[in-house]
Amino acid sequence: MKKLLVLLALAVLTLLVAPHLGHTVLEGNDPKGINDLVFREIRVPRVLMAFLCGMGLSLGGLVFQAMFRNSLATPFTLGVASGSTLGVALWVMFGIQFSLLGISGLSLAALAGALVSILLVYGMARVTGGFSPLAMLLGGVVLSFFFSSLTLLVQHFADAGSTFRVMRWLMGNLGGADYEGVWQVLPFVLSGMMIVSFFRNELDLLSLGDELAQSRGVEVDRVRKVLFFAVSLMVAGVMTVCGPIGFVGIMVPHFCRMLFGVSHRNLVWASVLLGGIFLVWCDTLARSISVGGELPVGVLTALLGGPFFLWLLVQNGGRGMRY
Repeated sequence: MKKLLVLLALAVLTLLVAPHLGHTVLEGNDPKGINDLVFREIRVPRVLMAFLCGMGLSLGGLVFQAMFRNSLATPFTLGVASGSTLGVALWVMFGIQFSLLGISGLSLAALAGALVSILLVYGMARVTGGFSPLAMLLGGVVLSFFFSSLTLLVQHFADAGSTFRVMRWLMGNLGGADYEGVWQVLPFVLSGMMIVSFFRNELDLLSLGDELAQSRGVEVDRVRKVLFFAVSLMVAGVMTVCGPIGFVGIMVPHFCRMLFGVSHRNLVWASVLLGGIFLVWCDTLARSISVGGELPVGVLTALLGGPFFLWLLVQNGGRGMRY
C-alpha cells in the first residue's frame, strides 16, 4: 500500500509539473498572456491525454500477459492496431471528410477498423475451438498479418500525401490532443479499468493456468470473453486519439511486477499509475526534442522498448515467452 501511495504522489506531481516543461519552459513573466494560453489549451490537455493513453495501454498489456500467460503479449497482440490502421488508411485514401458528435472522421475510422478486428477475432476463436489462449492468439496473429497486407495494398494505390499521413499516424503522436479528445477517450479507459479491477482475483488464477482456475470456481471462458472485449475496446478507444504507441504495454507491466510482485490486487492499480507517468514523461521528452519538427512519442517509446525487449529475452535465456 505504501508503494501505491508513493506512485499516486508521483502521478499527481507529474500532472502538475509536466505541463510547464517542453521545448520552451513556460515562465511567469508573460504580459501578453501567450504562455497562459499555451499552458491551458495545448499543454494541459496533452498531458492529460498522455496520462490516459498510458493508463489504457499499460493496463491492456498487463491483462493480456496474464490471460495468455505470455510475458511478451501486448495490447495490440489480437490485431486491434492493424485493424485500426487499415481503417485509417481507407479513410485517408478515399478522402472522406465527416465528423459525428464532435469526433473526427479519422478517429471513427480507426475505431471502426478496431471493432471489425475484435469481432473477427471473436468469431475465429469460436469457430476454431472456443476461447482458449492458443485459438485467440492464432486468430489475432492471422488477422494482424492480413490487415497489414491490406494496408500495404491501400498505400500502394494511394498518393504520396495520403501515404505520408498514414505513416505519421502509425508513429503514434499526441500532438493533436485537446479537451474534446480527452473526453472522447476517458469513457473507454475508465470502463476498462472498472471491469479489469473487478476481475483482479480471476487474473491471478488465469495466470497460473486454466485448469487451476476452473478448479477454484472460475468460469474461464466467460471471464476471458469479458476481459477480451473490455481491454480490446479500451485499447481501440486509446488508438483513436493517439495511434499505435508501442512497447508501453510490455515495459510498464514488467516494471510493476518487479516493484509490486505478481498479485493483480496491487498490479492493476500500479500498472495504471505507472503507465500514465511513463507516457507523460516520454511525451514531454519527445516534444522537447526538435529535430526538423517534433518527435512522435511512439518513436521514442520504440527506441526505449527495443533494448528492453532484448534485455527481457536475454535475462530469461529464451524462456521469456512464458508469463
